[in-house]
Amino acid sequence: MSILVDKHTKVVVQGITGRDGSFHAAQMLKYGTKVVAGCTPGKGGNEVSGIPVYNTVNESVEKEGVNTSCIFVPAAFAPDAIYEGIDAGLELIVCISEGIPAIEIVKATRYMEGKSVRLIGPNCPGIISPDKSKVGIIPGRIVKQGPVGVVSRSGTLTYEIIDHLTKGDLGQSTVIGLGGDSVVGMKFIDYLELFEKDKETEAVVLIGEIGGTDEEDAASFIKEKMSKPVVAFICGLTAPPGKRMGHAGAIISGGTGTAKEKVEAFENAGVPVAREPEEVATLTKKVLK
Repeated sequence: MSILVDKHTKVVVQGITGRDGSFHAAQMLKYGTKVVAGCTPGKGGNEVSGIPVYNTVNESVEKEGVNTSCIFVPAAFAPDAIYEGIDAGLELIVCISEGIPAIEIVKATRYMEGKSVRLIGPNCPGIISPDKSKVGIIPGRIVKQGPVGVVSRSGTLTYEIIDHLTKGDLGQSTVIGLGGDSVVGMKFIDYLELFEKDKETEAVVLIGEIGGTDEEDAASFIKEKMSKPVVAFICGLTAPPGKRMGHAGAIISGGTGTAKEKVEAFENAGVPVAREPEEVATLTKKVLK
């Protein structure tokens, strides 16, 4: 099985007529994803890679049965794109856009409360269930279907670790990049809960980084509620104190959010922590035995 996306997922690409939207819509379609619609206000009636373009998400739901969106919209307009997807009754929104102010995502997640929609991102590479569906920009050539769920705050580091898993004959059930901003939709715990319920996911790889407390929260959840083995990798162990690092979420304040604290939290929860990306595959093989 897989979580969140599968062969039944029908995608609308918001911002499909832009450079990134058109390129990645074609890549998703080539992978086998059911990209059945695009959406750009004022561009309705056109086609991109054979995909019909509509003026609104609601039109794509009515005419194509869309249940998921992938957003490639500039930061200034991305919050409105999220609201449009929510109001159209979508099940899943994947926001690739970066540079969205944190307060806008706070407002959007509040607006989602009580609704069945889920948000991945923003500032994320998206999600892929190998051989089933890809919603976002994760390279399809490096994944392989199998029993390992992967969830990560990083982007390109995720690709490196997936590559090690695939080369080690450890296929994946679903891979998610949850986003590197300080405020995102779904968090580690949300994905861990879904992987725990997925019958064909036998182990989970969690890739965290410095900043925030989501990894510590995940460690507590694993210790208390997960029966499946988890392997972790935390990037930022060598990050120099006082330096601003990459993602907006990589903020250490008040002595919390350091890589050392996160590693200790996972080890206290019985989770093996890899020191190098290539070690993740080795540890995953051990926990699956």
